[in-house]
Amino acid sequence: MSDLSMLINGLAVNAERGATFERRNPLDGSVATRAPAASPADAVMAVEAAATAFPAWAAIGPSERRALLLKAADRLEAKTPQFCEAVPAETGATAMWAGFNVHLAAGMIREAAALTTQVAGEVIPSDVPGSLAMGVRQPAGVVLGIAPWNAPVILGTRAIATPLACGNTVVLKGSENCPRTHQLIVESFLEAGFPAGVVNYVTNAPADAATVVEAMVAHPAVRRVNFTGSTRVGKLIAMTCAKYLKPVVLELGGKAPLVVLDDAEIDDAVNAAAFGCFANSGQICMSTERIVVDAKVADDFVRRFATKAKSLPLGDPRKPEPVVLGSVVGMPTVEHCNALIDDALAKGAKLVCGGKADSTLMPATLLDHVTPAMRIYREETFGPVKAIVRVDGIEEAIACANDNEYGLSAAVFGRDIARAFNVARRIDSGICHVNGPTVHDEAQMPFGGVKGSGIGRFGGKAGIAEFTELRWITVQTTPRHYPF
Repeated sequence: MSDLSMLINGLAVNAERGATFERRNPLDGSVATRAPAASPADAVMAVEAAATAFPAWAAIGPSERRALLLKAADRLEAKTPQFCEAVPAETGATAMWAGFNVHLAAGMIREAAALTTQVAGEVIPSDVPGSLAMGVRQPAGVVLGIAPWNAPVILGTRAIATPLACGNTVVLKGSENCPRTHQLIVESFLEAGFPAGVVNYVTNAPADAATVVEAMVAHPAVRRVNFTGSTRVGKLIAMTCAKYLKPVVLELGGKAPLVVLDDAEIDDAVNAAAFGCFANSGQICMSTERIVVDAKVADDFVRRFATKAKSLPLGDPRKPEPVVLGSVVGMPTVEHCNALIDDALAKGAKLVCGGKADSTLMPATLLDHVTPAMRIYREETFGPVKAIVRVDGIEEAIACANDNEYGLSAAVFGRDIARAFNVARRIDSGICHVNGPTVHDEAQMPFGGVKGSGIGRFGGKAGIAEFTELRWITVQTTPRHYPF
């Protein structure tokens, strides 16, 4: 069990009056972490530390920022054993998932380092004689990042890396489900030599989340907010940001469809579906949630997919035997998925493999012949329970893929690449992969969704646009004529 501190202005800090909360392991209920339960006053202290540090950090040249970010990536990777211990203890995920998180997160920091010299503007032609007109990108100020538990190292790092590269200072509000994991990220930046106050870390008890977040959003120094999490909470964050006129980037829930056309290479589609459906037990925003398969190949696909799904090992991620499916984050996920299974079976779906669970060790579960009358057709499972919908032809496949409130990731499988690409273009999502899985992330890509899956984009130059102010600045180089 780990006792934590918040990290504010380069110092380890306890919460007001020493308040703490516990995060328990989802498998056995043992205390994994005891962390400070910040008050609004504690949260404001972190914002003010970041605000004080902002002018000097914004003035630092890109090469110095780049060097510090590269050191932070190295420090993060060096903590891989600690992440591989913390992630299973706090979230129930496997050490394999933790290691993958660290690998991708380190790459994100290195990509952010490369962006430091790309925070560029443009010269814009002016109708005023002698006027040099420029669009200039400058650091915005303090950025509040709010990260979730499901891909904790990736998403905690993403919340702060590009903002730092752009010259902003940051406050990371850790997830109540993995405070130790998120603290390891901030420790990496501090150990790399980031100046005091540039990177700050706040933890809060679950019941205090709304008041702590609002206290920070309301602070005048906070100029950007980014949040990754559920659509329900994302809407609340958006309303809070609207109240204080704060720009926000939201990456929210998904119901990612994987479309299998009648000319698909079935084994390729099965392998991609298995990875997309069951990596981290289906607890990824991009997880394949619904397999939309052409009726001409459905029987063959389902048979092969079931064989693959049944072969995936399930077990306690803390034990030495390697597993693909570890624990889900808690019993509410189990209860939600069990209810979706009951509803689907009562309305005519066929259970292909897996089934209801009585613990957080949930098997890979497939439901075939899912229809729009069933809850699982539209509701996000965020677990290893997946729906297969059979369709007749391309038009039905596209209509089915678009028939939900979400629009984050999608995939299309077909041998005729031009045909599959044209299907991909018609799917209403921020991300779509042809002959690749729905779960795919690269730090330099514009990552985000449409509809209920969010607002704005993380990654690469799209991230620069989100975390800088675009200013119009002119220099009058010759005498200017005025009408009076």
